Amino acid sequence: HGGDIIAQGTLEDILKSKKSLTAKYLNGSLEISVPKKRVQPDPERQLTITGATGNNLKNVSFDLPVGLLTCVTGVSGSGKSTLVNDTLYLAASRHLYGSQTEPAEHESISGLEHFDKVISVDQAPIGRTPRSNPATYTGLFTPIRDLFATVPAAKERGYSAGRFSFNVKGGRCEACQ
Repeated sequence: HGGDIIAQGTLEDILKSKKSLTAKYLNGSLEISVPKKRVQPDPERQLTITGATGNNLKNVSFDLPVGLLTCVTGVSGSGKSTLVNDTLYLAASRHLYGSQTEPAEHESISGLEHFDKVISVDQAPIGRTPRSNPATYTGLFTPIRDLFATVPAAKERGYSAGRFSFNVKGGRCEACQ
């Protein structure tokens, strides 16, 4: 499905690899600089979920800063969707709009007063083709395709931004389509 194996083996083997860009970041020879000045969370404005137990969640509690970009990550099956979609989103919809849909089990959620609306965006097709997603529908994928077209390998092959559409054979992952 494309790509080349650059490094394989133990972590120590990979860290020694001269070809692996990932190794350079892992071993510290390359790093992503962090801005000296960053927006700090306001301790008075946070959303707190306590005791979430839907599906695989085991009494999960956490605080989210309001007004900052926050990502929820974890391995497959760890409960990210249950926590965000089934617990937080449904509880916020109930609080803000009077939704009758029951959120997943949880003890409490505080801080919803800091929000006046909630919108769920997922990967479900939203356009004319099953390959449409929020990035394609809103135009966000256009600058990404433009960026792909500036890569030296794309220039050598004469690829324009249009080549990198989900709808163009050869410009998409053919296994995924």
